Amino acid sequence: MTKLVVLGGGESGVGTAILGKKLGHDVFLSEFGKITETYKEALLLNDVRHEDGGHTEQEIVTADIVMKSPGIPDTAPIVTKLLAQKIPVISEIEYAFKHTKAITIGITGSNGKTTTTTLTHLLLQKGGSNVGLGGNIGYSFARQVAQENYDSYVLELSSFQLDGILEYAPHIAVITNISPDHLDRYEYKYEKYIEAKFRITMNQTKDDYLIYDADDEEIAKWFKNNNTQARLVPFSATQVLKEGAYLRNGTSIEFNINGESFAIETKDVLLEGKHNFKNVMAAVLVAKLMQVTNLEIGEVLRSFGGVEHRQEKVRTVENVQYINDSKATNVASAVCGLDAMKTRTVWIVGGVDKGNDYSELIPLVREKVTAIICLGVDNRKIIEAFTPIVDVVVEARNMAEAVVTSQKFAKDGETVLLSPCCASFDLFKNYEDRGRQFKSEVYKL
Repeated sequence: MTKLVVLGGGESGVGTAILGKKLGHDVFLSEFGKITETYKEALLLNDVRHEDGGHTEQEIVTADIVMKSPGIPDTAPIVTKLLAQKIPVISEIEYAFKHTKAITIGITGSNGKTTTTTLTHLLLQKGGSNVGLGGNIGYSFARQVAQENYDSYVLELSSFQLDGILEYAPHIAVITNISPDHLDRYEYKYEKYIEAKFRITMNQTKDDYLIYDADDEEIAKWFKNNNTQARLVPFSATQVLKEGAYLRNGTSIEFNINGESFAIETKDVLLEGKHNFKNVMAAVLVAKLMQVTNLEIGEVLRSFGGVEHRQEKVRTVENVQYINDSKATNVASAVCGLDAMKTRTVWIVGGVDKGNDYSELIPLVREKVTAIICLGVDNRKIIEAFTPIVDVVVEARNMAEAVVTSQKFAKDGETVLLSPCCASFDLFKNYEDRGRQFKSEVYKL
């Protein structure tokens, strides 16, 4: 009997454990921290042996295969011991993929993943597909392979999840864009992070597709030095393309795919901003490859307004608009957030710095930002970067203080934007917790 050890007791780990039990494997789950009551109940219900509060090494190193949750770095002591003993350490995506015949659409990128993944899933559902949604969003891929019977899956894939694949190959891969992120996990080497993203296409064949941003500098560089067997389908906001999708004059999105040409007027798309038009291009290209009709696509685009915590309009108070962009956890994402602002802006920023270079934000901050509220345990880099160009730069100890302070500085007709540019783990459980606390405090104003 195969012994499967699962490291990590979150959604990814618990989902893998449930699938392992269904397959008849000897499963042991180990969580260094604490397993939540909800996940403990799921493990008990499925008769999964488990521990938390530390790792029992002698139990773990006897594994035939180990699934490592994406939040655990390769440098963790237990992982280095497993690798030294040449015990295979894989991701949940790799494990689940080997136990399903379903088609997968894998979507990665530094920004826009969640919006593109959610929209793609809605488009395929509208087109009548029996399709699941998973990966880095919703229930884990593994749990759904164990408990559902989908014909296809749309998966949001982080670089950490892709680090642990060996044979996984999506039928359709999407790379929304690449910009510096999570460099603390990649020895502060940008090239290692880029390599991780392109693992999504390493096992694709000539019968598969790779949809990508043709405007992205790092993607273009990669193609100069590397190849993929997949059929390339580009999209662009700046250039006319014979194959793929592009933005024409800012007023329409033109598509040329599989011998079919058609256009969608941007006024008929509820999502706003050039970055969102690119997300639409990627999602619609997937939909066309999966045989969704133009009529069905149009219906979805007219009604889909985005996802929670991504440029989410919360409330207007005394003619000041409050926007929750908590999912902006890196510089490029914060650039999108500030670029979308149509008014002068009070910016709430800060958290766990992942090796950020804030210089890219300086032109937008100079143009649009009237005050900065720093919300993090250590705000030194942010203060140093922006104090020379913004008159008001203050610190807040918690979200309640940040929101009240932002109201004090925001003038009539301006916007308060939470677009943190950083991870959330210093003061919050995750970016969702940060965004919900923001909304809660805004509703108290």
